[in-house]
Amino acid sequence: MKLLTDVTPLRENPNFRRLWTGSMLSATGGAMTNFALPLQAWNDTHSTTATGGLGVAVFVPLLLIAMPGGSLADRVDRRRLLLAVTVAQILASGLLFAQAMAGLRSIWLLYALQAACSALIAVNAPARQTLIPRLVPKEQLTAAMALNRIIFQVAMIAGPGLAGLLTAAAGLKGCYLIDALSFAGSLYAVIRLPAMSPKTNPGPGHSKRSGLALSLEGLHYIWRNKILAGTFLADANATFFALPLSLFPALNAERFGGDPRILGLFTTAIGVGGMVTAVLSGPLKHFSRHGLLMLLTVSLWGAAFAVFAVSTWLWLTLLALGVAGAADTFTVVIRGVIV
Repeated sequence: MKLLTDVTPLRENPNFRRLWTGSMLSATGGAMTNFALPLQAWNDTHSTTATGGLGVAVFVPLLLIAMPGGSLADRVDRRRLLLAVTVAQILASGLLFAQAMAGLRSIWLLYALQAACSALIAVNAPARQTLIPRLVPKEQLTAAMALNRIIFQVAMIAGPGLAGLLTAAAGLKGCYLIDALSFAGSLYAVIRLPAMSPKTNPGPGHSKRSGLALSLEGLHYIWRNKILAGTFLADANATFFALPLSLFPALNAERFGGDPRILGLFTTAIGVGGMVTAVLSGPLKHFSRHGLLMLLTVSLWGAAFAVFAVSTWLWLTLLALGVAGAADTFTVVIRGVIV
């Protein structure tokens, strides 16, 4: 039984249980939208450049808002912040549903809505992450963090698979509608939370400095620390050069007839591989050369996507994506250990 995830935080903390369940639902809905947006862009334009533009629409808001968003979460009542962001996310998903129902074919509208969703995630993620240490006692924190990781894996497995089936039956508008509805659980969980005011004693001199200054100091520290800089650069390099999500619809259309059910299996395979290694990550504690091991796992990630790039067999395509997901989970775990 010691090999299984400790569910004590779910059993003993109603606030954490509601937040975890709501986050699971909204993350799965978000994964369905992440499936639908590239496919709609591809269907409307048949251009990999236009589809790849969605990645830019995700990256720019994250780059500009992630650091100030994290600082904002440290300075305001996090419950109120999450309420505002969750309502805004419902509206953004509702707009995606509305444009799909209206049959609009504007790639720039998709870019704008994708950028809005990305900006909201950049504010929501750090605020939600910092809630966990305040909802569970210190001795349950590790288990709570592990349970939080399960949300990501389950959403990656269930979201695209369900989206593929739903798209085949009802079209992309069904994915956007489910995403908007999925925020209901998250909204209810946040409403039931107690007030989460910022800490009143952040440390000497801390309150006199801007959030941007503190964020830049953190980046400067990482840059000066060669181990941390190498760790983040290795991971960023692997995902930047070997995560061709924008090509998934085109490759599916070229090799497998454009069946949305098969397209959904692409991301699901990555999630399944990641879930397997998340369960079987125990042996990692016996390795001491974490830097070398991380280089091996990011190399395996890249090699798996190289196989995916040339494979014309569905079974090999899914296997390669599964291996990539398995390598990614190891990389995330090792990176956390190094940090």
